[in-house]
Amino acid sequence: MRLMQKMGVNMEELPEVTEVSIKTGDKTIIIENPTVTVIKMQDQNMYQVSGGNVKETVRQAEPTEEDVKLVAEQTGKSLDEARQALMETEGDLAKAILRLKEKQA
Repeated sequence: MRLMQKMGVNMEELPEVTEVSIKTGDKTIIIENPTVTVIKMQDQNMYQVSGGNVKETVRQAEPTEEDVKLVAEQTGKSLDEARQALMETEGDLAKAILRLKEKQA
């Protein structure tokens, strides 16, 4: 520890952290009751997260307006119906179009 301090590295634990959330393009990682340590070195802070209960959830991306319009045009349905079909099919254009066309029959 002393060697690190001589090198200009300071470590400090953040008190009372209840949750850490990491969001990526397609998922959210939630770490409950972690130990978080701040490592300060050369005017930068690094955060070390350890322990805790880890949960991952997949985030559903919103369909693009282009995709919504295409599905609506192909099926004759409203933009809201097209958006809902895209959400239900996880953005799969072909499946969304087929689903809406099957509802017409």
